Amino acid sequence: MTDGFEEAWSLAEPVKGWMTREQGLNLWTAACRLDKGDLIVEIGSHQGRSTIVLATAARTVGATVVAVDPFVDGRLFGGSPTRQRFEANLKAAGVDDVVELVAEYSTKLRPRWTRPIQLLYIDGKHDYWTYTDDLRWSEHLTGGGEILVHDCFSSIGVTLGTLAKVLFGRRYTYLDRATSMARFRLTPPSPKDRLRVIAQLPWFLRNVGIKILLRLRLAPVAKIFGHDSPYDPY
Repeated sequence: MTDGFEEAWSLAEPVKGWMTREQGLNLWTAACRLDKGDLIVEIGSHQGRSTIVLATAARTVGATVVAVDPFVDGRLFGGSPTRQRFEANLKAAGVDDVVELVAEYSTKLRPRWTRPIQLLYIDGKHDYWTYTDDLRWSEHLTGGGEILVHDCFSSIGVTLGTLAKVLFGRRYTYLDRATSMARFRLTPPSPKDRLRVIAQLPWFLRNVGIKILLRLRLAPVAKIFGHDSPYDPY
């Protein structure tokens, strides 16, 4: 199932973004499990690193990717220039024909959405309210469909949303994670599944501590905890 991933990653890696190779492999593997005619929805695309991985895998199985990103203007998001880079990156990777871009807020698009989804990837705004609303896209997932979430057990908002909707919910089962990219299945969880969510909390607290150390400019201390980077753990 990993055949072709190295080529996909070689196309995606030069694109600016925070998704790691291991996380990219998780996306690739999930997309390769789909069938011809299936649909992947990606919420939050930035410049297209994850989109390229998903689209390259989608082409191998005959699936399609819908990328949902409003490309908000402003210093933090980049607006129109980021959209232009996204479109140019997809074209350079040769996957623009596999991707349908919807430049809109996911929370506004969701109530109007009617198409069935076989794979959902969430990497949108990381506050609790937006993330939990994005999880509601799972209403369109076919039975047993997978959900991958970036910055889970790293972002406070995403992790709180996961605790509320997965640990204490009845719709999602936690499967595994590649660092901060978690994978869930649309199926009711067992008690053991809930315990595996709880088992991720020490790692989450470690990540929060590292973020605090970085903001206090204590990177050497963060290094003691295994974080050798000036950026937040993703």
